[in-house]
Amino acid sequence: MRRICVIGASGKLGQYMVRHALDRGYEVVGVCREASVPKLAAFEGRITVVPGDTDDPEVIRRAVAGCDGVLTVLVPWGVQQYASGTAQAVLDHAPPGARLVFSCGWHITRDGRDRYTWWFRAAVRIAAVLGRLVRAVEIDDQVEACRRVFASDTRWTVVRGSSLEEGESQGLPVWSQHVGDPVLASNRTRRVDFALFMVAALTDDTLVREAPAIVGRLTPSALAHASVPHESVDRPKSAG
Repeated sequence: MRRICVIGASGKLGQYMVRHALDRGYEVVGVCREASVPKLAAFEGRITVVPGDTDDPEVIRRAVAGCDGVLTVLVPWGVQQYASGTAQAVLDHAPPGARLVFSCGWHITRDGRDRYTWWFRAAVRIAAVLGRLVRAVEIDDQVEACRRVFASDTRWTVVRGSSLEEGESQGLPVWSQHVGDPVLASNRTRRVDFALFMVAALTDDTLVREAPAIVGRLTPSALAHASVPHESVDRPKSAG
């Protein structure tokens, strides 16, 4: 893993991923909308920036050329299928064999075996309806984006994040294959650690074609139910 692309680099999660990638010595290409390029000023001279919409196939084709890994923030902005367009562009143009890691929320399910509380399902549905009414977000399009990823024959990982918060890093989150696992009950992950998990997944072959749901490693549920003591976790582990 030498050269990676961060799609959605100017957002909070994207900037954390850029920092983690640079710390690991990777050559980084960042993609963001042209208006958001100034948000990456802190990385000037350290990364290559490709400005443009992340669902533009030509922008993605140029950005991912020669990359060993691609980190993609699937953002369901607007009602123009932005997330699925971004995912499809990555799937179409990433080099053969590249590691593809996508971010999304817990509401995504790969096999239907996730167990959600009624209030979680209600909150997602309300957010989806209101988002479409004001033409701000399209949550169902993120579902479609992940469906396309799951159906592909690429070396993908879809990282499903719990509710995010700011704060100092607690280390690499723990994960489970399904929402509803007691280890995830705290439903909190530091955004900086979500980014850390994304970058770590690039070189963890146990996560190929997995959709891990993550939680902060120092949250009460992680400490109570993690399969290994948190002090000894040095890479993503299944919580059971």
